[in-house]
Amino acid sequence: MSDEVQTEADDGILIVTLNRPEAKNAVNKALAEGVAEALERLDSDNDLRVGIITGAGGTFCSGMDLKGFLRGESPMVQGRGFAGITQRPPNKPVIAAVDGYALAGGMEVALSCDLIVANKDAKFGIPEVKRGLVAAAGGLIRMPRQIPYRLAMEYALTGEFIGAEKALEIGLINRVTDGVALDAAKELAAKINENGPLAVKVSKQIVSQQFDWSAEEMWKNQGKLMGSVMGSNDAREGAAAFAEKRKPNWTGT
Repeated sequence: MSDEVQTEADDGILIVTLNRPEAKNAVNKALAEGVAEALERLDSDNDLRVGIITGAGGTFCSGMDLKGFLRGESPMVQGRGFAGITQRPPNKPVIAAVDGYALAGGMEVALSCDLIVANKDAKFGIPEVKRGLVAAAGGLIRMPRQIPYRLAMEYALTGEFIGAEKALEIGLINRVTDGVALDAAKELAAKINENGPLAVKVSKQIVSQQFDWSAEEMWKNQGKLMGSVMGSNDAREGAAAFAEKRKPNWTGT
């Protein structure tokens, strides 16, 4: 993996750090490929259950690296999109830990995550319109699905920033912390990590896919996805642990 992305595995949690602090963690080709590689590891390693994406140097991500773009570099990864995540996030849960700015493509990386934790001074936004551009890495698609339509339209058309407290108020993020966002993200990841990994993975799948299900499809589709969980060893272990008043020993099977 390139130096632009660092990873650390800690008790079932994979921490992925965007590591270009001198460029405010702007996304170039190497960083995008590094994120994609890390997320492939998250999904393929049975010992890893939750991912966290954060940024080095007190900033989450300032968007696309324009210098790299002018050199002809693409910050896209085939099959995964911008920054190696926006078109195909991982199957397992991933949390964005945002300090400083999550702007333009950086905001779109955060929106691609399942949960967002931010420091109280963090700022979010898709200011592309201020430069005559369009937020093409999912901001205009995901934001209206995550916050009220008219607010999404306002932020898309004005390009104005969103402070952490406002982001929490409108449901864009999950938690605001006075400290480093990564610490709060680790606490949230640990709560997820306590649960059955199969159940968590399928629960994420259902929540993220149900937008496109019709009334006729939703129960059938949910049933197909949850079938493997209900007949699993983990389902039996969860019931036994509850009855025996002990912590479950998940195996992911």
